[in-house]
Amino acid sequence: MTAAQVPPPAAAGEVHRVRALVGGAHMDGEGTFWTVDPYCQTPFAEVAQAGPRETAAAVAAARAAAAGAAASPARERAALLRRAAAAIEARSEALARTMARETGKAIRDARREVARCPATLELCAEEAVRIEGAHVPMEATDTGAGKLGVVLRFPLGVVAAITPYNAPLNLVCHKIGPALAAGNAVVLKPAVQASATVAALVEAFQAADLPDGWLNVIYGDAAGRHLVESPGIDAVSFTGSTAVGARIRAAVPLKPVVLELGGNGFTIVHHDADMEAAAGLCAANAMRLAGQSCISVQNVCVSRPVFERFAALLLTQVDRLKVGDPMDVDTDVGPVISEAAAEAITARVAAAAKTGAQILRGGGRKAALVEPTVLRLETARGPTFDEEVFGPVVNLVAYDDLCEPVSWVNGGRYGLQAGVFSGSLAVGMSLARALRVGGVILNGSSTWRSDQAPYGGVKDSGSGREGPRYAIRDMTEERFIVINH
Repeated sequence: MTAAQVPPPAAAGEVHRVRALVGGAHMDGEGTFWTVDPYCQTPFAEVAQAGPRETAAAVAAARAAAAGAAASPARERAALLRRAAAAIEARSEALARTMARETGKAIRDARREVARCPATLELCAEEAVRIEGAHVPMEATDTGAGKLGVVLRFPLGVVAAITPYNAPLNLVCHKIGPALAAGNAVVLKPAVQASATVAALVEAFQAADLPDGWLNVIYGDAAGRHLVESPGIDAVSFTGSTAVGARIRAAVPLKPVVLELGGNGFTIVHHDADMEAAAGLCAANAMRLAGQSCISVQNVCVSRPVFERFAALLLTQVDRLKVGDPMDVDTDVGPVISEAAAEAITARVAAAAKTGAQILRGGGRKAALVEPTVLRLETARGPTFDEEVFGPVVNLVAYDDLCEPVSWVNGGRYGLQAGVFSGSLAVGMSLARALRVGGVILNGSSTWRSDQAPYGGVKDSGSGREGPRYAIRDMTEERFIVINH
């Protein structure tokens, strides 16, 4: 069952109903669609599908509220974000359970994600009162002599925020938080598969006395296109697939656009690494979230002399993982977002096997549950190596010289993050300098993010950076002011 299919009324059971939020009021859409519990394959929420009318209304509400948001004192915006953080914390268990049901995320991971949301908003609150400009030394030229020059930062106006299903709450906070901290109004379009989850988060923002129109929310894939193309939008912040990101960039070439896109998660394990630590982290971070993370460990490049030992250690860790019901606290790997996604993942694994990959573990599925899959590749190419799999699949490939994995990373289309395991700081730093990616994690895997840090990629992995301080920079514009005196 897909999100768009409408189940018969008798199958619906407990139904969550989600409507758009426009100017502080709820609004029906041009129709409805359903989200589906990917583990039980049962309907979860009936959601109002936004069309051109609802999207235009949301943008108009944001435009009407933008001047008030911009004029509000930074300390008040910071206080609002802290109230929202407290409201989310008070609802943490309900939010986690909704997320686990609607998206299939294992409940332990859902609870961890919800716990990050208040911390992310607290960081945004701190940055709200730190937005600063710069003094320009005008006396450096004759033209500037006798003048005072300063650069100040101002909010852009209305930010369109489009978010994915794999981290549906914290990634929303990473867009709403900086936008509000900077004094912008927001129109949010979350992934359809996480509609009820995001709606529950938005209720927490409303409980924090959020002024009407500062945050507007619309649902449905078609709404995203209408939103991006609206002339009332001043900037777009998007997290999702590279293909959609490219279309957004083409649609609004003259507006600020922040794109957090896909990746194929390289981690390099050198011969002098701590093998047990490296294998444990690579196994866990290839399979957590059912591999549905753009920085998931997908390609592990291992020095040939230690390859067999590393592979055995990693397989031992993978064999210990429990796959199943996301509501079970012992589950490590829940379902992927849909049965269609699971079918696409296993088809890609089968295609890799036909081109020479050896399936060491997994390769199959049951409905939307994909078995944790480990492949051994003889060559650094193939359908699971070159492109993002977005599932619980990891490739192991041996190298003889460090120049090989560097060429594999730099020669590919993606450049989000890479991990390096080595006992030598010199080796680690040489790779940090050589790898063309947005972040390099030394003695850690590609799967790592701290919410205050700059996060983003290069090449087809995107442009711009998230992290409150860095996102605020992208959600404000510089204005040069000259004072003659």
